[in-house]
Amino acid sequence: MSRIDDLAPGLVHHIVNTLGWPGLRPLQEEAIAPLLAGEDAVLLAPTAGGKTEAASFPLLSKMAAERWSGTSVLYVCPLKALLNNLLPRLETYTAWLGRSAALWHGDIKDTGRKKILTGRPDVLLTTPESLEAMLVSANVDHYAFFAGLRAIVVDEVHAFAGDDRGWHLLAVLERLQRVVGHPVQRIGLSATVGNPRELLQWLQGSGAGERPGRVVAPYLVETRSASDRSSGPPPGDVQLDYVGSADNAARVIATLHRGEKRLVFCESRRLVEELGEKLRAKGVTTFLSHASLSVDERRRAEEAFAEARDCVIVSTSTLELGIDVGDLDRVIQIDAPATVASFLQRLGRTGRRSGTSRNCLFLALSEEGLLAAAALLLQWSRGWVEPVVAPPEPRHIVAQQMLALCLQEKQVGDQLWKEWWSGLGLFGQSAEPIVRHLVDEGYLDQDGGMLFIGPEAERRFGHRHFMNLTAVFTAAPEFTVLNGLSEIGRTDPSLLTEDVQGPRRLLLAGRSWQVTYIDWHRRRCFVEPVDGGGKAKWGGLGFVRATSYELTRAARDVLLGTEPQVRLTGRAVNCLAEARERFLEYVHPGGGTLIARRSDHDVRWWTWAGHRANATLAATLSTVTDPAQRINDCWIRLRGDLTPQMWKQTVADAADRLCLPTVHEQALKGLKFSTALPRRLAEATLAARLADLKGAAAVLKAPIRFTSALTGKVGRVGGSGGWMAGDVRATAGGVGWLSLSVCAG
Repeated sequence: MSRIDDLAPGLVHHIVNTLGWPGLRPLQEEAIAPLLAGEDAVLLAPTAGGKTEAASFPLLSKMAAERWSGTSVLYVCPLKALLNNLLPRLETYTAWLGRSAALWHGDIKDTGRKKILTGRPDVLLTTPESLEAMLVSANVDHYAFFAGLRAIVVDEVHAFAGDDRGWHLLAVLERLQRVVGHPVQRIGLSATVGNPRELLQWLQGSGAGERPGRVVAPYLVETRSASDRSSGPPPGDVQLDYVGSADNAARVIATLHRGEKRLVFCESRRLVEELGEKLRAKGVTTFLSHASLSVDERRRAEEAFAEARDCVIVSTSTLELGIDVGDLDRVIQIDAPATVASFLQRLGRTGRRSGTSRNCLFLALSEEGLLAAAALLLQWSRGWVEPVVAPPEPRHIVAQQMLALCLQEKQVGDQLWKEWWSGLGLFGQSAEPIVRHLVDEGYLDQDGGMLFIGPEAERRFGHRHFMNLTAVFTAAPEFTVLNGLSEIGRTDPSLLTEDVQGPRRLLLAGRSWQVTYIDWHRRRCFVEPVDGGGKAKWGGLGFVRATSYELTRAARDVLLGTEPQVRLTGRAVNCLAEARERFLEYVHPGGGTLIARRSDHDVRWWTWAGHRANATLAATLSTVTDPAQRINDCWIRLRGDLTPQMWKQTVADAADRLCLPTVHEQALKGLKFSTALPRRLAEATLAARLADLKGAAAVLKAPIRFTSALTGKVGRVGGSGGWMAGDVRATAGGVGWLSLSVCAG
């Protein structure tokens, strides 16, 4: 039975007559009853599944029926661009009932903010950082402004929950709920995830288990149970191709789908720039989008792309979320995204028009990229999606929140601060050592039983009215690039200091620019357009892309002959065959792992366990691993004098004592507010996040095979560290191997 009649009559009239909808979508139907009843909820649907309307229609109906006043609904998004895109729709829906919606984020001018503070729109669209800025601002009476708050909608909630912005959001919501003085309904909108029930409990924060909550997911297809996965891959026209280079990728994109609107995803800003330049050189109408382009540059590109037909927009993950760029014909993925969840978001950008289907073409630039894409597509075709898991032990966010609370309330009782987070995770009693450290180091002052902002917090975070305190992430320093008065974007400072022959040229916004002047003090770089020769580069804070245990294991399955249930081109088939031949001696067909001696100084343990599990294993077995190695996804370098007997003893000793990975100084620099923590707690926080204890334990329990490469004499192998010989096998290249299966479990 349809529930549309439970909505406000004015809304129903416009849904039928203005929008011309014959009825509501399943998600929109199923969301009405729990949201009208005031339940917390996570609404789950693919991109363009009608999630915004599923949340807003019942809330607006309840607003009208119960005569909510003031700003009663917050709509929180992770991206300002997504908020900008949503505003016209929510303005339309609220106007149908004589209500209003407005936008508040970092790009809104003072005049617009003053209008909001005096007019108090019924629905306020904002980011968590802007929400906290309102709480700490001397210009906002937050007790009065938020007095009528009844509900909070968190769009793309999965994008928050998987990183520290999620902890920041939850902590801000707990503070806001205390300001309001009553429970506030929480509604999360999400794409497909592997653990929606846990995501709902996470969103409920301190209210989990106390407040009613429901997952509404009529479209739940990709997260099928194991018993359902034999029915074939999820729907979608997906093809995997191997092209070998960015030049070839540009050639394929330029010729294969002429006349169509194509969205191309790349995994780095540098590749976006290089591919964009190559496509323009081939006469393709091309636009670019990534985080280091100016807001105006991105907006112009996205608007032009939305209105054009035969064109390409090349983007990083900035266009992965639900920003509307018009009707797409095709999504193209260069190499592989980091997660199946990201792929689902990108795949969902297509197939929105009647008579079309979701589609994605993968173009692998290397054997590594092809294997990563095949592994991801194998997991997708099995019906697997990553669970969204909040990063463990967010102590640095606890420190930031203590400072923000003291800034918000001016002073807080030194025994009462715990109540602001209602026992949420580490924000309660377990934060005592962090608070003591903040006082000892001068971040907080203490007097008469009250805590308030101290001189060290003023020095480190007080610039521009503590603006730096509301941003959770540390960004690498970049120079602003300007052509006259027009900002193009930002670039890595190393491009302005490295030695070059001839004029210094940059590649930005898909065009080459010659540097004419550098203002080192204000971190500005002035440029003029030139024909070619530009270079793109962005640095980071020392982090590497860490592939999960599940995806790395899937890559191993691919090497052992399993293929994803997608279309593979002849080039992809041939490249995979070559990879399987090359890795023949590094994959254990019985589900275990393999230790291979390539020389007296090169012994590798092929775990196929992912970066975090390998980091955990390297720390746990430190007596036999190479301490100078850089951890990767597939293998760990071991000592050259290792013997099977040494190995068995080391593994037996480590069976019940997995160790957390070592934390390097560079990694600590990327953990914002780590300076406000005791050093040991900052290191413990990062170590917990770098570890995969479950994956490491699974690897240690699996059988292990030892192999050693012959270099012409059997005696050399047998006498080098005591390696034992079993069956002798020969590779295609004629190199003999000796192997022995040894169970370490």
